[in-house]
Amino acid sequence: MCGIVGIVDAGGVSLPLYYALYALQHRGQESAGISVFDGERLRKHKGPGLVAEVFDTETLRGLPGTLGVGHVRYPTTGANIPENIQPFNFQFLGRSFALAHNGNLVNTRELRAEFEQAGQIFCTTTDTEVIANLIADELRRSGSVEDAVRSCMGRLRGSYSVVMAFEDQLYAFRDPLGLKPLCIGKMPCGHIVASESVAIDALSGTLLRDVAPGELVRIDADGITSTRIARADRVAHCIFEYVYFARADSIIDGVLVYDVRRTVGQKLCEEAPAEADSVCPIPDSGTAYAIGYSEASGIPFLEGLMKNRYMGRTFIMPTQAARERAVRIKLNPIKKHLEGKSIVLVDDSIVRGTTSRRIVQLVRDAGAREVHVRVGSPPIKAPCYLGVDMPTREELIASCRSEEEVCESVTATSLHYISLEELVQAIGRDGNDLCTGCLTGCYPVAIEGETDRSRVVDFIDETVQLDLDSFGETC
Repeated sequence: MCGIVGIVDAGGVSLPLYYALYALQHRGQESAGISVFDGERLRKHKGPGLVAEVFDTETLRGLPGTLGVGHVRYPTTGANIPENIQPFNFQFLGRSFALAHNGNLVNTRELRAEFEQAGQIFCTTTDTEVIANLIADELRRSGSVEDAVRSCMGRLRGSYSVVMAFEDQLYAFRDPLGLKPLCIGKMPCGHIVASESVAIDALSGTLLRDVAPGELVRIDADGITSTRIARADRVAHCIFEYVYFARADSIIDGVLVYDVRRTVGQKLCEEAPAEADSVCPIPDSGTAYAIGYSEASGIPFLEGLMKNRYMGRTFIMPTQAARERAVRIKLNPIKKHLEGKSIVLVDDSIVRGTTSRRIVQLVRDAGAREVHVRVGSPPIKAPCYLGVDMPTREELIASCRSEEEVCESVTATSLHYISLEELVQAIGRDGNDLCTGCLTGCYPVAIEGETDRSRVVDFIDETVQLDLDSFGETC
């Protein structure tokens, strides 16, 4: 779920990268990093913590250059150690490149073992270093970055969106199924590639389009060149980007996330109406859903929980104990809005159920008479292998419980999940073009021990010059 960004800007990239990462902070709270090419060599600064904790004016001044990449980390593979903080900088055959990755490979173990058998050593425990080794291995043979990425994509299995600063050129590529988001934007003095459109908005840029699944984009002083390397018979966009991960104001693969969530809220009311005094979101991820429910039901929208805005996302905290401790600090009940009331409490999803139970109890302790829980995601029944830190089936509350049993477990008056059919309809895509593995247990790539409906991927070669703007002339 990490956030990545790459920028080419004649006015300098360190500050734009900082602002872009700030806009993507919701995608990872563990660490942040920036690498820039100063015309001669790569410079980097990275560290554990939030973007504002890792960087200051002095560190950004120490990162001069007109091309660079950035990363905020949410760990799915690899330990929480300094070596795993991205971007990674590499020196190879007298050339240097920096690489940042969002996603999760399912064949990391085999690829890593292959390199180690050949004598390759690794400095990290992440799958990102495996991607870099595949690229370097082909560069040694062909010398072409495009050929190296093509070869790399042919070996990878899983989800990946990658940005790479290769000296004075920026490259970005996305897996053939489009599991992880990636988009391109235009700025006054250059271009940006980022996980979400909100990073482009933060820099007053214009969203051009999404990077297509299987596409390699190269950006330099001459403009943008696109090469379509692979095409699948069906894509598999992550459905949880629309449910939770992406910011509500992001446009993911052409769809405004806020509109999806608001529509889901309306559909929740149609599927499970409740008699209540108010509709209350679990902020902030439940807000758009609650607004939709309120609109469809005519029940007033009223905040019953106030969020501490200085708290990060509890879902992506590294341990369950940390998530549970954070709930009471993060959310404070507004007793006047809850006391003696029947409320509809709306959230985006229920994963383990322990946090939901604590929140329901928090609302009851504040005096709520009834708590009708409505959930903007279908029941999560299976783990995610493709970039989300979902727990094992045993830890997932809905994996072996009915809706009624989950309701009883979280101590709600009533509970209803949106149906998968209605969620897909709200997104506005064919359900076969979405990855629903965590909801159905059927995955778009082959995973040992799991059911899959794998896509067929063909490797092709389509190169197009998209524009020829010169970044340096206007700035």
